[in-house]
Amino acid sequence: MKHRGFTLPEMLIVLAVIATLAGIGIPVGRSVIGKSRQAACLGQLRSLGTALEGYLQEHNQTMPDLVMMRASKTDDAKVLETVLLPYVDGPQAFRCPQDRKEFDKSGSSYLWNPTQSELPVSRLEFFGIESRPDKIPLIVDKAPWHPGGVNYLYADQSSSNKPRFATSN
Repeated sequence: MKHRGFTLPEMLIVLAVIATLAGIGIPVGRSVIGKSRQAACLGQLRSLGTALEGYLQEHNQTMPDLVMMRASKTDDAKVLETVLLPYVDGPQAFRCPQDRKEFDKSGSSYLWNPTQSELPVSRLEFFGIESRPDKIPLIVDKAPWHPGGVNYLYADQSSSNKPRFATSN
């Protein structure tokens, strides 16, 4: 009488193949998820750029006077999430999908570059870089949550995960 089923060596081979595939698939899956969240964050930054553009149109093309960030939601400070709130769909616009604690604590996943506060758009400057809005960061992630670091929104309303600014032109 023949028994149907797997022998012990066959079972071990099947388990080894499954373990190998899982060992390859899990890191790849995490990387793909991380990249998709980074892309979503870049989209969030572009939306904040659109909100900033609305603010600029109403305020004579002058950047808002903001502090970099606040420690908690109860702090009474002029920050991104309070000044630009009327120009976005709601508070969630200030949340990076990868942020697990900063948004809940302070109300934003992003920092404002205070060196640009109250400057006319035509006179922005950063590290000696003038008249190059593609190299002047305005908003940046509070922490390097993404593969490869942080995301930036530049004065030309473009967003990137690569720093473009330098100390020389």
